[in-house]
Amino acid sequence: MKILITGASGFIGSFIVEEALKRGFETWAAVRKSSSKKYLQDERIRFIELDFSSQEKLEQQLKDCHFDYVVHAAGATKCLHQEDFFRINTEGTKRLVNALLTLQMPLKRFVYISSLSIMGAIREQQPYEEIRETDEAKPNTAYGKSKLEAEEFLSTLSSPFPYIILRPTGVYGPRERDYFMQIHSIKNHIDFAVGFQRQDITFVYVTDVVQAVFLAMEKGETGRKYFLSDGEVYQSSEFSNLVHQELGRPWWIRITAPIWLLRVITWCGDYMGRMSGKMTVLNNDKFNILRQRNWRCDIEPARKELGFEPQVRLAEGVRRSIEWYKANKWI
Repeated sequence: MKILITGASGFIGSFIVEEALKRGFETWAAVRKSSSKKYLQDERIRFIELDFSSQEKLEQQLKDCHFDYVVHAAGATKCLHQEDFFRINTEGTKRLVNALLTLQMPLKRFVYISSLSIMGAIREQQPYEEIRETDEAKPNTAYGKSKLEAEEFLSTLSSPFPYIILRPTGVYGPRERDYFMQIHSIKNHIDFAVGFQRQDITFVYVTDVVQAVFLAMEKGETGRKYFLSDGEVYQSSEFSNLVHQELGRPWWIRITAPIWLLRVITWCGDYMGRMSGKMTVLNNDKFNILRQRNWRCDIEPARKELGFEPQVRLAEGVRRSIEWYKANKWI
């Protein structure tokens, strides 16, 4: 069986590559010329350069290929300009799928890695309820909107196309950089939180996302969409407390900023980013993510239909992540 994994050099993609090799797939990693292959060192990996800016180029690059499965993990989570989210996440997905359709590649499954962020800030009245697939998606970030538009494109395909959509909540683990910034901050004695209203947050460890990918390939039905988390709900301080514990409890200062202050900081971050031409961590998209209070999601469909069962809860996942960060001298 042959599998193509886009975004193979990225955080989630590199773990999917590892699992595909373990399962004996002929594993093709889609990369760009500029992609780092640091986590793609296995000599069994076959590389292919794909240009998502052009359907015609994709057709040329894929014309002599045959894949049984495609996992589309490529995408942008941070962009300097909002239109870049749509160029990469929405249009890039459309071009890839249209190229596969034009080439009449007889895929068994196309697994699209989307995000819980496509739902936006809904069910925000306490007590918070789980976000369900029947809820109307109201994304409040350019990232979420771009992912939703890609999902909507898949749902409108007139010809049979065996797609399945996975919508993980916050994915963390070794090699991940966004949550790492909070870990690094705590290592440097500062824990920063936003908002005084209760916040229910969810996590999913990277290998559990990978588990869901292969279950979707085996058992998923065309057109289904599945939320992914570790099945638990946490308060915003729990991640910080676990990190603090694993770091040996260094002295720290815990700062909780009001939402209005975050708005000022992210507006300034966006402005500075546009002026400097460099992406900043605290931007307008990040503002909407940090102020959202309800990140609960219903994973029962994934459990019942795919047999998905999260293996790594937050305490263990934080321990594994920090162990890796230390071993690789990130902290």
